[in-house]
Amino acid sequence: MRAADSVDHPRRARLQRLYTDIMQDAHLTSLVELRLQSLLGAPFTLKRNGEIDEESTARLASAAWKRELDRFAWEEILYGHSLVELTTTPEGTPKVELLPRTNVIPTAGVLLLSEDDDTGIRYREAREYGTWVLEFGSRSDYGLLNKAVPHVLFSRFAQSCWSELCEIYAIPPRVLKTNTQDPEMLDRAEMMMRDMGAAAWYIIDTNEAFEFAKGADTNGDVYNNLIRVCKEATSLLICGAQLGQDTLNGNRSKEESSQKLFDKIIQADRSRVQGYWNECILPALARIGVVPAGVVYEYQQEEDLEKLWKQAHEAMQYYHVEPEWIRTKFGIEVTAEKDLTAGGLQLGARDAFFA
Repeated sequence: MRAADSVDHPRRARLQRLYTDIMQDAHLTSLVELRLQSLLGAPFTLKRNGEIDEESTARLASAAWKRELDRFAWEEILYGHSLVELTTTPEGTPKVELLPRTNVIPTAGVLLLSEDDDTGIRYREAREYGTWVLEFGSRSDYGLLNKAVPHVLFSRFAQSCWSELCEIYAIPPRVLKTNTQDPEMLDRAEMMMRDMGAAAWYIIDTNEAFEFAKGADTNGDVYNNLIRVCKEATSLLICGAQLGQDTLNGNRSKEESSQKLFDKIIQADRSRVQGYWNECILPALARIGVVPAGVVYEYQQEEDLEKLWKQAHEAMQYYHVEPEWIRTKFGIEVTAEKDLTAGGLQLGARDAFFA
């Protein structure tokens, strides 16, 4: 942090390498991937003059490099900054490459060719900036991973200490009392302790005594509690809540409330990435010739099909619902309306007769 905050020579290499190190944590990785995949899997459309451009939307949705752009644009919230270079393959397909974050100084707008260089390329003054070189994030923000560092490191420390406790005290130490002044008895005792296995047995002298020493009284609860606190803090930082992790104290209402908070975070992620597409990415792609000019990127509003089916089912009692809409929306093959007559009488008339 001191190197990154330096006024004369700011450098983020050490900080970014620390971020890379903590991303090896399984819990943190799962939280990041959960949030990222919720964004990458969201449906979108490209619109021109208010109408959906089906061809451009389909072409962009099938492009692998589009997912890379989404990832790098979103990851700025984790790392604080992303600098991306657009190139093309020999076949003319766009290619996306993330410039090393260890070599980028966002506060000065400089890209170092080597981490140890004193000067570099002022990329914001280059003519490729805004077309072939795209920038995402803040110039001074260090990202969410900066806040996750202490929790991941303390969790790793607690697991290491707990592992050492298991190594030392999982099997009680063995103690053999013998005459250490007698070389023969001492050699025999050392051989016994060294060769003792699961089914080993020995006959010892009356002057010798063998026993198992008392191990540690703790079972590692202090480490488990520290790990749990660190995981809770990391979950709140990345996802806003604990989603399906606390199986001991979890309940349905808690999970539903957590899911609602997480959904709000996902909506905020989509709004931020959508802004990057409309303000930065699409104008650059239009100048390159990948997409037509004037298109607008927009995420589709996802529908709750369970809630929608309940509403449709209730509406069917009073209104006519188009079979084609039911087939398209829910995948139910509707051929014709059901005949509600029985024995020549309509259902309502039959009920009145038996009444």
